[in-house]
Amino acid sequence: MVERAGIDPGVVPGAITGARNPGAAAGQRRRSAMARIGINLPNLITLGRLLAVPLAISLIVDGSYGVAFWVFAGAGISDALDGYIAKRFDARTRLGALLDPLADKTLVASVYVTLGLAGQLPNWLVILVVFRDVMIIGGFVLIQSTTAPRHFDPLYISKVNTANSAVQIALVGFVLARLGLGAADGVITELLVGTAAVTTILSGMSYLVRWARILGRSDPDL
Repeated sequence: MVERAGIDPGVVPGAITGARNPGAAAGQRRRSAMARIGINLPNLITLGRLLAVPLAISLIVDGSYGVAFWVFAGAGISDALDGYIAKRFDARTRLGALLDPLADKTLVASVYVTLGLAGQLPNWLVILVVFRDVMIIGGFVLIQSTTAPRHFDPLYISKVNTANSAVQIALVGFVLARLGLGAADGVITELLVGTAAVTTILSGMSYLVRWARILGRSDPDL
């Protein structure tokens, strides 16, 4: 039947479709290339959050704290959204495992530094937060280059680290809401500052303990 229709049996039907529709073939090649390097919807959302960092910094420098609050809130929503999509549709990739914490830490650290320079956060807290993030990145690079762990997981997550991230984000969100939306202050800022400092120190110590175990070969998986 194929021969009667004038179609060579050795020709793949998809190739015929691609020849008749070069645009579809090109689109398929682009999708295949993106899949190979791990570019999907969750990672694009994460990339958008990373690109929002300069905007947030610019808004804070200009004193547009209200708009900066909504940009920061939108970044937080995108963080939850890309994580949900990646988990729900099994779209987790190695690129996403690197890009997601990079976007989160870049945003938080940049906003902390900018608010510190603007006099809205204590300098000692800004230094503490940035030092912890630099220590985590440096430690991860060291571990990856010396122990060759079996499981590629760039960030060790614990309850302390989760609490620290939540408090750091809450502090930034509250400060921006107070400055831009007129939220009441009271002693909330001081309470969040103290809690952020304590959880940041505990989080940094948890990483040091974890790395000591890995380097001591008692825990080969990161």
